[in-house]
Order: sequence, then structure tokens, then C-alpha cells
Amino acid sequence: MATIYRKTYPVPIPRGAEIIDRRGQRMARWIDGNGNPKIAPLTAGGTRILHEAGCWYARYRDLDRKPCRVSTGCHDEQAARKVLADILAEMEKVKAGIITAAELKTAKLADEPVAVHLEQYLEYLRTKRVRGRRVSDAYRYNVRNRLNRLIDQCQFNRLADIQPEKIERWLEEAENKNLSAATRNEYLTSLAAFCSWAKKAGRLAVNPVAGIQKADRNGDRRHVRRALTADEVARLLRAARIRPIAELGRQSQSLPEDDKAGRSTWTYTPLAAENLEEYYARGLSRLEGHGRRRHELEHLGRERALFYLLAASTGLRRKELASLTVGQLHLDGARPWVELLAEQAKNAKGAFIPLRVDVVGELQAYLMEHSLANNLNERLFRHAPAIRVFDADLKAAGIAKRDARNRVADIHALRHTFGTHLSAAGVHPRTAMAAMRHSRIELTMNYYTDPVLLDIAGAVEALPSFQMPGSPSPALSPTGTDNR
Repeated sequence: MATIYRKTYPVPIPRGAEIIDRRGQRMARWIDGNGNPKIAPLTAGGTRILHEAGCWYARYRDLDRKPCRVSTGCHDEQAARKVLADILAEMEKVKAGIITAAELKTAKLADEPVAVHLEQYLEYLRTKRVRGRRVSDAYRYNVRNRLNRLIDQCQFNRLADIQPEKIERWLEEAENKNLSAATRNEYLTSLAAFCSWAKKAGRLAVNPVAGIQKADRNGDRRHVRRALTADEVARLLRAARIRPIAELGRQSQSLPEDDKAGRSTWTYTPLAAENLEEYYARGLSRLEGHGRRRHELEHLGRERALFYLLAASTGLRRKELASLTVGQLHLDGARPWVELLAEQAKNAKGAFIPLRVDVVGELQAYLMEHSLANNLNERLFRHAPAIRVFDADLKAAGIAKRDARNRVADIHALRHTFGTHLSAAGVHPRTAMAAMRHSRIELTMNYYTDPVLLDIAGAVEALPSFQMPGSPSPALSPTGTDNR
């Protein structure tokens, strides 16, 4: 039979309590901190009192006749009875066939706080695998931040509060605040995945995000990368190789008066293409007698230059390059190549990437110099350059971070450089697509090929001469008449 009750649990007897007998039962009577008289029964041992919880609980049997005990969340008895009556009424609707048990469960779950569902979703992502790999901590961190921002700004208190109208309004406001199309799509994708999981788990009847269209990324690209020219790549490799030593050759200079603060009164002169070689020579002179330190800095510069060279000549991404081991290099055959394992690749597919002859020579010299040839499990790059290092190398090489068209050069731009120079060399698009390890040729041609570096004018000049029968000869004057 369904009923309501209050839980009781033993607590120490309050100080100054008086033990009395009431109707044959031993009780404790005392005055609480607010000056109110209190009374409670003693336990069987008489050492504690039975404290009664303030919240009422409901006891009933569910549709499968299993006993259930839930909190009504009410401190008033009449309100608690109303909650129990609503629970029983819902069960009667299921018995009568008005709604199903699954619909009833979904309705209850949708009424719970959305924060509870979010924590369970993040726990699900912690164990989820995509292409055989676990979801990274960085991905879960970004998902948490995006969903928390949406929950806060859209006022999603319950799961049922996630409505298409609220989401579309937020997307419109985000566009008015100059949030890029790519960023808005990331928020929408995170919310759609969360709602899809909730629907699959029976927490939502429908996915409220399913019908919302994504923004057009092609019409609102904020971070457009550019490919480097062959000359820029050569300058970048030179700057990366000598910059660690050139840093030691910089001179100190006094800060402007407005920039001085406390002991910060001076700084080093910045490296640039104009003074790079001069500071490199000065750095070498300062390292005289410090052979070990010079060797370390030369190794660091050579490692960075080789990292950039491999990125520009193979199209490997930064994380893929950083994960390579010496054993994945195969340099002795007629066609040298590097093996990329499935767990290292972004698309979770292994690949055999050919290497140029000049790149093989650099790799062999690098392995021999640092005695790495026999350490097959050793990482090829111990200090994979981050974006700040790359930006400093760009500046030292005299290469602008952004060009006149506001296109940016970063580490991933070396992959664009690889794809662009494949097209510029006349490589067939299908071959370039395979070299880039893309699944769609549109991605290779539209995103990883920089048309600025392509010889479009030369391609037009290579076309045959198109003339209508009876048209003037090209040797005639522009008016189409001869000199008669």
C-alpha cells in the first residue's frame, strides 16, 4: 500500500536534555538553540535519540510490483500526499494505456536538472571510443565549456527546456556579437551530440537540435591559412636552425620611460631577418669554450628545421609528426618512406608516406649525429615546436604572420604548403588527394590549395589558339586590316 513517512535516524542526546517517560516510552526533552521545546524518543539502548527528518518520503510499488522509496521534496504533509497521488495517477495512466512506461520515464528524466544530465554525458564521453580511440581530455573540456555557456545564456534549467526557438535565438545573438560561423557551428554540434545521446538514452523524446541548420563556413572564414613559397620555406628552415644560438647574440636595450616598471628597465633587441646572421655570429663567439651548450643549441635548431621540413614535404600534421618514432622511418630502400600508424593518424588509418631524397639525407645525418639510428622506440622529435616557437622563427625569417589579405601562416599552414606545391607541380588532383590522405577531393582542392601560388596565367597561355574559320590572322593589326 502506498504511504508517506519521515525517515528517523539516531543522533547523540542534546546536552541538558531531560529523560522522561511518556505512555510507557522513554523520551528526551530539551530546549533547542532557538528557544523552542523539543521531544524525541530514545533508541533501544537509551544512549541516543531518534531524530525525524524534515522531508517526507513516499513508499509505493511500481508497475513491476517492485517496492520504491522516493523523496517528495516536501516538508508539509499535505503537499507530500499530493506528490504521492500524482505518482500513482501516472501509473494508472500507464495501466490504462494512455501513455507507455517508456514515455513516462522520459518525461520524468526530462524534468530533472540539465546539469545532472551533463555530468552523466561527460562521464559517457570519458569511456567512449571514436575510431578505436578514447575521446581526449581536451575535447571533453571544450564540450563542457560550450554546453555550460549554452545552459547559462539560454537558461536551460531542465532537459525539457532545450527548445529550438531558444537555440536559434542564441545563434542569432552570437552572430550579431561577431562570433564566427565556425565557432557557432562548434557550439551547435556539441549541443546536438548531447541531445542525440539524451534521446538514445531515453531522456528526450526527440532531438530538439536536429532541424537547426549550420552556418555557412565558406562565407565567413576568419582563420584562412596561406601556403608559403619555396623561398619562404628555405628562409624559415635557415632561421629555425640558427635562431637558438642567435638568441644568445642579442644586445640589451633600455625600455622607453612609459614601459619601465620596477626593475624592468631593459630588454633584449628583437630578432629579425636583418640582424639574424649578425646575432648568430655573435652567439657563436659567446659560446666559445662551451662546447656542450653549443651542441645542445645546434641540436635544438636542427630538430626544429627538420620538423618544418618534414611538415612541408610530407603534409604530416603537428601531432602526427610529434608522435613519430625512429622505428617508423624506413630510409634504406630504393623508395624510402615513413610509416604512420593508425592510432597516430587523425583519420585513424595507417599510411605509408614517401620521402624525398634530400629529406632522407637530412634525416640520416640527424640520426647519425645524435646516435638515434638503433633506438627504434625513441621519439624522433623530443621538442616538437609549438605555435609560439613557430611564430618566433617566422619573425626571424622575415615572414609576416598575416599577409595583405589577412591570411595567416602557422604550423598547419605547412600542410597547406605541401598541398599547394603538389598542384603547382602539375600533380593530378586524385594523386594529390591521396598524398594529403583526404577522403574528399574538394577538401584538397578548395582548402589545401592556395590559388595565389598557382601559375594560372601560364595555364591560360598554354591553351591552344581558338579561331573561328575565316577570322583575321593573329599577324594582322588589331583592326583586322592589313597595310594596303
